[in-house]
Amino acid sequence: MTSPWDRSELIWRKSSYSGAQSECVEVSDGLADAIPVRDSKDPAGPVLLFDRVAWAAFIRAVKSGAIPTG
Repeated sequence: MTSPWDRSELIWRKSSYSGAQSECVEVSDGLADAIPVRDSKDPAGPVLLFDRVAWAAFIRAVKSGAIPTG
């Protein structure tokens, strides 16, 4: 990948918490030191980058119920 902002090389997937909903977030595992996150309704829109430590803490909080998902 030439740049973290070269979206054409990222492979996006929807959150497993999204279910059949059409409005959700998508993440990519394509960067070595960051997790890109975008709104599935606006794939050309802004991308948030989380470092892997922050992303892991977020996932733990969601799984533990500390952050409501629905």
